[in-house]
Amino acid sequence: MEISYLGHASFRLKGKSCVVVTDPFDPDQVGIKYLGVSADLVTISHDHSDHNRADLVDGSPYIIKGPGEYEVKGVTVLGYPTFHDDEKGEERGKNTVYVYEMDELRLVHLGDLGHKLDDKLVEEIGDIDILFIPVGGFYTIDPRVAVEVVQSVEPHVVIPMHYNTPVLNQEVFGKLSGVDEFVKLLAVPAERLQKYSVKKPEIAEEQKAVILEVR
Repeated sequence: MEISYLGHASFRLKGKSCVVVTDPFDPDQVGIKYLGVSADLVTISHDHSDHNRADLVDGSPYIIKGPGEYEVKGVTVLGYPTFHDDEKGEERGKNTVYVYEMDELRLVHLGDLGHKLDDKLVEEIGDIDILFIPVGGFYTIDPRVAVEVVQSVEPHVVIPMHYNTPVLNQEVFGKLSGVDEFVKLLAVPAERLQKYSVKKPEIAEEQKAVILEVR
């Protein structure tokens, strides 16, 4: 599998039989170009324009917008209901956490999670190879809570997302923290890559963080 970071909470997961894109965004709002992206499957964690622009993804993809169980081109997707805040959605609404089973790997995209995961959901999610987790705070969990979520889920690979970078629209996302605070608090080996290519046998037991450059 090849994982590319498109920016914000959007990734391209290229497997053997299917290409998945997560949370495509409005480039004007986010501040990053969103061109030339195609997929077989798109998942949307919640209906905000920095996460729901499936219309910008080429290839006539199948679009998943909420909880449930799905199978598309050999990829199984499980969607679990969560919230965009720690007030049961009173502030920012609902959010869907997605588990993808593809190429013998299990990946989780937390979307704009706004709270810790309860024990029941952690148990339902099960063993995870790769976790995509928001770490910037303000709109989502902050670095400290993100570390607690990682510790509860215990993935082998942690890929942070939804944090501040110089290329983001600072009028909208300037209150987000950068990725470095999360990486320091997580205190595991970390590597910075342009793309992350991995196969199931290459997943090590020791946890590590992978910080991806925006393509």
